Amino acid sequence: MKPFIRDIILEHKIEIMEEWQKEINKFRTDDSLQNITDTMYENTNREFVNKLILTVQTEDGGDHDELIQFAERLIQLGWPLNYITRGLQEFRKITIETLSETSDNYCKSIEFFQEIEDWIDGIVNLLVNQYSGSWENTVFLQKMALKELSAPLIPVFDNISVMPLIGTIDTERAKLIMENLLDGVIEHRSQVVLIDITGVPVVDTMVAHHIIQASEAVRLVGAKCILVGIRPEIAQTIVNLGIDLGKFPTKSTLKKGIESALELTKRQIVEIEQ
Repeated sequence: MKPFIRDIILEHKIEIMEEWQKEINKFRTDDSLQNITDTMYENTNREFVNKLILTVQTEDGGDHDELIQFAERLIQLGWPLNYITRGLQEFRKITIETLSETSDNYCKSIEFFQEIEDWIDGIVNLLVNQYSGSWENTVFLQKMALKELSAPLIPVFDNISVMPLIGTIDTERAKLIMENLLDGVIEHRSQVVLIDITGVPVVDTMVAHHIIQASEAVRLVGAKCILVGIRPEIAQTIVNLGIDLGKFPTKSTLKKGIESALELTKRQIVEIEQ
């Protein structure tokens, strides 16, 4: 930005800031901003416009660091991206309108408009990239955390393990289930594995196919598989779809499955009289 344009903007900064805050207050009724208190909204508006004015004061854009930190804080607090983008659009419009009304002829030229456009566009690209990068990183970390927790194989007795499944099973997750299942069988020396589908909302043909594949893989490494947690509606769906689960035992509850697993390993639960 040319030095004399920075001087004009700074000379009229109070007027620009006041007009901008009037316009940004019109967005207060947006649904995405309803969880934000009036005090926080006003304070954030004031800080936002101050950070924008700071970007004018240095030619090399060094003050963008403060603007980036401001955007990062908004991301952490859950502010919507359109607050940033609409705020910048209004700031662009108000800056051009305010300076166009001055006596300086240059502020009415195409070159002046282009200077303002380039300045604001640079900020838009910077903050949108910051938002996108932060969200992508957050989503990636959440995805990795869910993967680690989505298919654990838990030893419950000697040679008996349980894999509780929760949520929808897609192809990617089925691959993870298979890997965890086989690694866990070897690690825990499991003779019997119970796959608990109590938390799986829908069992369709694809889900059943993945479960059958998992049970076959368990059999190939020398263990037996029992499918537990079959609710009445799931049983009806399996029958209606014509899915054949006859190759391995099924039980309605985890308790019954554990009892069967104990029998397969020549053990049983007995009550001891006091």
